[in-house]
Amino acid sequence: MDKKMTELVDGLNEDLANEYAAMIMYTYNAAVVSGLYRQVLKPFFESEVADETTHALYLSEKIKTLGGTPTTTPTPVKQLTDVKEMLEEAHKAEKETISRYETRKEQADALGLTELVVKLEDFIADETGHKEEMERLLDDPRL
Repeated sequence: MDKKMTELVDGLNEDLANEYAAMIMYTYNAAVVSGLYRQVLKPFFESEVADETTHALYLSEKIKTLGGTPTTTPTPVKQLTDVKEMLEEAHKAEKETISRYETRKEQADALGLTELVVKLEDFIADETGHKEEMERLLDDPRL
C-alpha cells in the first residue's frame, strides 16, 4: 500500500474509532439524561445512534476494501450527567467529525476514489445536521 493510501486508511480508522465513540456517547446520554429534558432528549440521542452506526458500518467495509484492518477500539467517551454538558460535548464531537471528514474527502479525491468522496460528502451533510440541531438545543436559555 502506498503512502497516500496508508494515510487515508489510517485516517478512516481514526474516523471509525470516533464513530464508535459517538455511538457509545449517544447511547449513554439517552440512558442517563434526566429532568425536564428527558422526554425530548432521550429519543433525540437514541436517533443519533442509528446514523453513527451506519457511518461505522460503511467505514469498516471501506477500510477492509482499501486493504486495511478496521479498528475495534473507540476513542474515549466522557460520562457526563449535566444536560448542557452533554449537548456541548456532542456539539464539539460533531464539529471535529466534520473537520476530519473534510480532510478525508480531500485525501480520497487525491487518490481518485470518487465513491468514497461522495459518501464522505453525505456523512458531512449528516454530521452538519447533527451539529446544527445541537446548536438549536443549546440556544435554550434555560440550560
